[in-house]
Amino acid sequence: MNRKAFASAADFAYTKLRRDIMDGRLLPGHRMREQELSEDLSMSRTPIREALSRLQADGLLAIQGRSGLAVAELDDAGVVELYETREALEGTAAHLAALHANPRDIAVLEAELAAEAAIAADPVQQQRQNRAFHAAILAASHNRFLARSLLALHDALALLGPTTLSVDGRRTKAQQEHRRVFEAIVARDPKTAEAEMRAHVRAGAAIRQELRRIRGGSSI
Repeated sequence: MNRKAFASAADFAYTKLRRDIMDGRLLPGHRMREQELSEDLSMSRTPIREALSRLQADGLLAIQGRSGLAVAELDDAGVVELYETREALEGTAAHLAALHANPRDIAVLEAELAAEAAIAADPVQQQRQNRAFHAAILAASHNRFLARSLLALHDALALLGPTTLSVDGRRTKAQQEHRRVFEAIVARDPKTAEAEMRAHVRAGAAIRQELRRIRGGSSI
């Protein structure tokens, strides 16, 4: 990131830390110590404090007892609620995309699928590309109110921890699921597009449940 491209040190710190959270470099529970961040980003603590306040307002940071601010963590109920909401909203987006996508939208989706197939075996890059495909479907839905709801939801997805795409075989299956959603959109079949997207989200939720069971001794 080019620091000179930002209007202020606080803007740069906010964008940098937000990206690190979204990319999974700062995991849920990670403590956000002002002094360490100030040293890492080579700036005073004042812009760091402003950036942390903005991230807290976004819901990406939370107070954790005496430890202070940390990357927010979702409890089991929160994960269930998140995936239930995501399934409903993403399914609706796919449904609307099948009804309203224009030729440019279709071309963008096809390009995102091609990029997804060619991307390196890097979880961060894979996660970014996955978000790009889902964002393209949202854009193709041409619904501003749905877009606002899903953009907020996508922020919360960063609080789930490492991407499920890192699980053996999930990347290939996710690409196949994306392709089926795309084909339904191209075919102007909203019911199938929604059903395929809902199945895609449920598949991710099942893997997330297993990851939480293995790593945390709990299930969602």
